[in-house]
Amino acid sequence: MGIGELFLLAVGLSMDAFAVSVCKGLAMKKATLKAEATCGLWFGGFQMLMPVTGFFLGSLFAEAIEAFDHWVAFGLLAIIGINMLKEALEKEDESGDDPEKDADLSVRTMFLMAVATSIDALAVGISLAMVGSVNIWLAAAFIGICTCLLSALGVKIGNVFGSRYEKKAEFAGGVILILLGVKILLEHLGVLT
Repeated sequence: MGIGELFLLAVGLSMDAFAVSVCKGLAMKKATLKAEATCGLWFGGFQMLMPVTGFFLGSLFAEAIEAFDHWVAFGLLAIIGINMLKEALEKEDESGDDPEKDADLSVRTMFLMAVATSIDALAVGISLAMVGSVNIWLAAAFIGICTCLLSALGVKIGNVFGSRYEKKAEFAGGVILILLGVKILLEHLGVLT
């Protein structure tokens, strides 16, 4: 997997965390550097941890599913991507909710949100184990740093511009993951070299 593909994967995976960070920024009267760093470190840290965990879980089963691993990688990425597209298209206006609850940066809240937004990264880690020839440490660092930066930026964007980018970010992330899954499948079937 090249740097370009790794960059697209990192951006795609970071879109959930970016969308949540935008919501956090919306709920804040003023986005502080501390709030931006808090979101960035929580989301980036978990996005870094989960692919490594998934990679080692996937490596345990790699030999057993070697004959159809490219289908597994494609399936996981497609399911994650389709789910992100579905969520982006189904989001309803939640203006009636209390916006202050979204501004909560407590350890409990951030832990739960970091886990929820990084489950996709666990599945991607499993698919990276199936693809093989991937430096998981480099990939995880790239994904984590990208998510950290985009999450911190998301808080600021949410605070300044509002919610108009949340759906678009999630939609773009879904499309990127689906396209990466298709590329992996086509490479293993010999259509792409």
